[in-house]
Amino acid sequence: MTSLSKQRYKQNSIGRIPVEWEVVRLGDVCSQRRETIQPSGRVDYNFVGLEHLKSGETKLKKYVPDIDIKSSKFRFYPGDVLYGKLRPYLDKAVIADLDGICSTDLLVLSPNENATLAEFLIYLIHSKRFIQIAISTTSGTNHPRTSWKAISKFKFGLPPLPEQHRIAEILSSVDDAIQKVTDAITKTERLKQGLMQELLTKGIGHERFKDSEVGRIPEEWEVVRLGDIGEVCTGKTPSTSNDAYWNGKIQFITPGDVLDTKYVYNTKRHVTSEGANQVGKILPKDTVLTVCIGSTIGKTAVTHTKCITNQQINAVICKYDFANSHYVYYALSFREKLLKSYSGVAAVPIIKKSLFECFKLPLPPLPEQQKISEILGAVDKKLELENKRKEKLERIKKGLMNDLLTGRKRVKVEV
Repeated sequence: MTSLSKQRYKQNSIGRIPVEWEVVRLGDVCSQRRETIQPSGRVDYNFVGLEHLKSGETKLKKYVPDIDIKSSKFRFYPGDVLYGKLRPYLDKAVIADLDGICSTDLLVLSPNENATLAEFLIYLIHSKRFIQIAISTTSGTNHPRTSWKAISKFKFGLPPLPEQHRIAEILSSVDDAIQKVTDAITKTERLKQGLMQELLTKGIGHERFKDSEVGRIPEEWEVVRLGDIGEVCTGKTPSTSNDAYWNGKIQFITPGDVLDTKYVYNTKRHVTSEGANQVGKILPKDTVLTVCIGSTIGKTAVTHTKCITNQQINAVICKYDFANSHYVYYALSFREKLLKSYSGVAAVPIIKKSLFECFKLPLPPLPEQQKISEILGAVDKKLELENKRKEKLERIKKGLMNDLLTGRKRVKVEV
């Protein structure tokens, strides 16, 4: 690739692009395929709904037989682009590699092979500028949709076909690398689930088991309440009207900061020492956190540094000589669904502190807790590294799309 400074560019209505490129509208290089099919329900076609597409994907990976599909649907063929016009901010568009029928919430776009390649067009449609334009053309409040009439007017710089092919090759190679990491993450997550099922119910090396309130467990294990494991604290929010309490160095954890990772590394907001002291107890590193109010109720994490939480989170500061906080984290995560059931069916689900303290867990002897947490911790570490690798590749792809689709950087094309 070569930089902008070494190439010749021209200024036009969409900005600066290479002199070899031309400015076109999407409707100039592809058309909407409007062919419709009335399904028979006899498994004559593959059916693709908007729900079968994932945000940012470029290839069609999921579809179902047309059983029970009754209303008229659009027909598509290999090489067509299926674009989700409903809620375009979801960024759903793929290239079809088979023929079938699709939901009317998908536009079927047929590229003009003499002008553009589907493999290039798909990345253009996933570009930030296209998504922003599509969002700006939506109508409807509850179900915002764009239309072919609207997006067909989208202007962009079109490279010659050989350059389109090379750009698509580069971006596709990054996609392939992302997919390999994604597959590794999926495999590791399955391994973790299997290990949790084994270790948190059968332990390590046990031969004799007993029935208990929490199911069948090794004879040497106890059943304890969370309140017996350590001190349970409910968070509190410092006064938001006092500036002296905010923008300090102490993490202020809310449910939105509790993600799919074991540790809470970053928070949206921080408090000062004065703000933290105003609400009472500052939680130490390795405190177990559980969301006990709201839509993510039951979600669990571990503190990575000292912090405070808001009132939607209950914290367990484990007795170091009785319970390993990492074991408690895994035991709670494994029983997330059961914990959620404690919230009842209220409009806003909540697990009161008194009920949370009574939630029961199986507890092995401390050395076994340590071994179990070390095994699962090693898998979590692998997951963390794989997720970081995926995030890095996604950043690389984003940068490449921004550079290559605008001509800011050029690719070498063999003549």
